[in-house]
Amino acid sequence: MGRMIEFTRPDSKRAPGYLAEPMKPEGMPGVVMLEEWWGVNDEIKHTAERLASEGFRVLIPDLYRGRVAATGDEANHLMQGLDFGDAATQDARGAAQFLKEQGGKCGVMGYCMGGALALIAAMHDPEFDAAAVFYGYPPPEAGDPSTIPIPIMGHWAIHDEHFNLEGVEALEAKLKAGNVPYEFHRYDAKHAFSNPKGLGNYHREAAETAWRRTVEFLKRTLG
Repeated sequence: MGRMIEFTRPDSKRAPGYLAEPMKPEGMPGVVMLEEWWGVNDEIKHTAERLASEGFRVLIPDLYRGRVAATGDEANHLMQGLDFGDAATQDARGAAQFLKEQGGKCGVMGYCMGGALALIAAMHDPEFDAAAVFYGYPPPEAGDPSTIPIPIMGHWAIHDEHFNLEGVEALEAKLKAGNVPYEFHRYDAKHAFSNPKGLGNYHREAAETAWRRTVEFLKRTLG
């Protein structure tokens, strides 16, 4: 089981997070996991614990500072109030620094809102060694993806009503232009297909395939 902790951001402010670790955490690689718009709820905690069982030390920064949404309207309200730049360059970076204090490489991964934040972190935070993104990308003004210096894996839903494939293709073109090592997978599914308790779009086959690919990718890049 994981536990709530506090860590220090680059600006010296303290931030809360949920830490999940394997049975023997010493020397294991780290992963900063960035939540969906729901907040740090039971589902994302379970996902962190599942990844920890694969041999990673996982830290979820609590971007909403204890608030959790029960409905889409509540989640949208919380997301609209979030400073994405601060979340990616302070909370996510501080979480990476916390994990790297124990040695080892550190990746970042995120779902939906967290996927967009993971890409922002990949562009701006030098601590990260790899990034895995589930159906979320940031707006163009967040930065230039062609400058990303680390390998990227992306999982996209063909029938995504929130992050359309045109945006995925634009992102892919920039990664290609920058010779960024990337691997994109597209699934015959809808947005949030990996979350069995989210929007009702859970797709077991796509979810399990994306999970397996992600674990293999993180083990390969973070070793």
